[in-house]
Amino acid sequence: MPVLTCDEAQTRARLLDVHRYEIDLDLTRGDEHFRSTTVIHFTARNSGDTFVELKPATLHTVRLDGTPLDPATLDDNRLPLTLTAGPHELHVEADMRYSRTGEGMHRFTDPADGETYLYTQTFIDDAQRVFAAFDQPDLKAVYDATVTAPPHWTVLGNARATRVGPPAQGRWHLATTKPLSTYFVAFAAGPWHSVHTEHAGLPFALHCRRSLAPHLDADAGELLDITRRCFDRYHEIFDEPYPFDSYDQAFVPEFNAGAMENPGLVTFRDEFVYRSAVTDTERQTRGMVIAHEMAHMWFGDLVTLRWWDDIWLNESFAEYMGYQVLADATRFTGTWTDFAIARKSWGYDADQRPSTHPVAPAPGAVTDTASALLNFDGISYAKGASALRQLVTWLGEKDFLAGINDHFSRHRFGNATLADFIDSLDRHSSRDVPTWAAHWLRTSGVDTLTPHTPPPPPPAPGDWSSTTTAPAPPPHRRPLRPHPDDPHALTPRTPLTLDLPADGHTPVLDLPGPRPALVLLNDGDLTYAKVRLDPDSWTTALTSLSSLPDPLTRAVLWNAARDMVRDAELAPAAYLDAARAHLPHENDIAITQGVLAFARTAIADHYTTAKDRPAALATLTDLCHDLLTRTEGTDAHGLRLTAVRTLISSATTPTTLQDWLAAGTVPAGPALDPELRWGILARLAVLGATTTADIDAELTRDPSATGQEGAARCRAALPDPVTKEAAWHAMYGGDDLSNYLFTATAQGFWQPEQTDLLRPYLDRYYPDAVAVAARRGPALAVAAGRDGFPRTLIDEENLRRGEQCLRDADPTPALRRRLTDQLDDLRRALAIHAAQG
Repeated sequence: MPVLTCDEAQTRARLLDVHRYEIDLDLTRGDEHFRSTTVIHFTARNSGDTFVELKPATLHTVRLDGTPLDPATLDDNRLPLTLTAGPHELHVEADMRYSRTGEGMHRFTDPADGETYLYTQTFIDDAQRVFAAFDQPDLKAVYDATVTAPPHWTVLGNARATRVGPPAQGRWHLATTKPLSTYFVAFAAGPWHSVHTEHAGLPFALHCRRSLAPHLDADAGELLDITRRCFDRYHEIFDEPYPFDSYDQAFVPEFNAGAMENPGLVTFRDEFVYRSAVTDTERQTRGMVIAHEMAHMWFGDLVTLRWWDDIWLNESFAEYMGYQVLADATRFTGTWTDFAIARKSWGYDADQRPSTHPVAPAPGAVTDTASALLNFDGISYAKGASALRQLVTWLGEKDFLAGINDHFSRHRFGNATLADFIDSLDRHSSRDVPTWAAHWLRTSGVDTLTPHTPPPPPPAPGDWSSTTTAPAPPPHRRPLRPHPDDPHALTPRTPLTLDLPADGHTPVLDLPGPRPALVLLNDGDLTYAKVRLDPDSWTTALTSLSSLPDPLTRAVLWNAARDMVRDAELAPAAYLDAARAHLPHENDIAITQGVLAFARTAIADHYTTAKDRPAALATLTDLCHDLLTRTEGTDAHGLRLTAVRTLISSATTPTTLQDWLAAGTVPAGPALDPELRWGILARLAVLGATTTADIDAELTRDPSATGQEGAARCRAALPDPVTKEAAWHAMYGGDDLSNYLFTATAQGFWQPEQTDLLRPYLDRYYPDAVAVAARRGPALAVAAGRDGFPRTLIDEENLRRGEQCLRDADPTPALRRRLTDQLDDLRRALAIHAAQG
């Protein structure tokens, strides 16, 4: 299928003005297809040839200005048009396919009750899977839509939806929208369970499938309170009022992203409707996603990128505002600690791989829609948000918001570029914003800032001095925080805020008083850089980390340790020893979750050699038992839940897990909810301590969609040649698995405890992954390259075969990017193994 190139989009934008779409969808035509009828009203500025995109099962009729066109001229997804100058009307009628991969019009039947739900994901170039479209972001138009659905269904869209005609007809009409890009057009249809309210004169609502109704109702108060508070905060800081006529939030099944910012109808993955216990940090993350998507109503929806090289204008801004506004407006004030420990590393990791790219690629660097999809990564989100946070520190919030509001005013309901954004900021600041953008947004890579603090000359402590070096970085404004010389009473001194120029050199700082026990760069995590500690400071950190009063300071230190492990400068066992010493005293759930996640996955499964892995798991088990002992009888439910999850995944013998499962609870709590039960069963499957009959019995107990995924994960994890082969065939031998079931099966398949059983599948992985990516599209390509990758085979043979695949097999762009990143991580793991001797 041809993808749209940047040059083609620019040519078509010069030719066309698109005014209005009339879309009629009939969702009552069976399980495989729906009818899509589209009328596009547009003007050609002059005579010329162009095309409209459409991916139909069957194209029935095409009429241009009343004249029939031959449907056979459709070439893959392009229908050619020859236009004269002036207004035109294009009428297209087609049958379209439902999707099982979360792209286009996704169809899901809930195994819990048999009800069916539909929703669209038209992101980047998938509008053409739903209706005929000039499918590029800078050809905005208004939309009128009607939908026919089963009579007991509710239809949702970008604007207010109302029933028309007799109820038995199932006809719905959606109000005319504001000008939208094609990738924002959204529909959702099904027997939704809904919670309605009104705020600021607008209808607000939450929607989920009926089987999740009790769980949505339990959290509706919190969800709506966060929504209202964030809405009001945005109205405080933005001059432009909310630009659409309603605000629906739909929690939809088998969603590929965390959420999607469709104007007026935000769609979320319905794992955010919690069926099981979660930590307060996980609730905070959900709140951040709500705030993130709401920010898009202005930055992305009101003002939209012109082409996909400026995707950071959407995602970096929404990422920054999501964390900041949630902290400003709600009880979740620890958002930046969570960002530091759990999100920022996503950007650091992506920025050190061969696939790294600037936050804002140069014009023309994103050549087509296939390459655009690859840039929705840790750089566009986490690094971009870090850069904006540093920019706000550098400019001051007042000037930053003045520039943002100027940008909204100048480009409302239109499209804009990086140059437009920088110009708006520059108009309201005395700082050199274009130079900042050139350094931070047009370059790639992570700086490492290293302090040099010499020991005091004997015998008197005297004054102390410090310098900082980095290899030719962009300019940093970074705090340097000294802590007193008593390592057991680390009360911070007043921080020093310094501008580190682009030449990578700072003058020697001669400071009064004794040399502190700990000197920490980037305290407060306001810049984007890896940091190192001088030897004395690192010794202090290892002994006193948990005594530091500020969780952000502790997060910066844990990140420094994480980066040192990844750079083979700190032994994985030393990181585990630090965790063993300090996490039992840690009260911040985000830090505990982040450190344990890195220790359990990256360290125990990848960076530790097979010989040392049992000791690593034993350390984690002892650490988690300490956490449980410390929190017994307290209200620290989040810490206990985090410890229990890690204990389950780290178990090397089945007895304790079997006892918990039989009792239905962990001693002193928590009780085993569905998530914990499936987690225990998955670990027992890895250990060969359960059977398919046990898995089937648990599925009978929990027949939900999540239960189906849990059962698929457990079956694939069994150390049995027959079940492994069945799992492999399900993933790569057919097209029956949905995106979520494919992912769950892949997650269960590769286990470090089963290396000998799994090694023969290395021969099959690369050709089979290439084939499924080509056959089933980008979403399954991502799953095959991410969760399907043979991550447990950390050896040169896996690396050799992967490099050969990239060289000779021509994988799709989505799979190529995933494999490139996975192989880089594999090289890193091999280097860490080598450093351990």
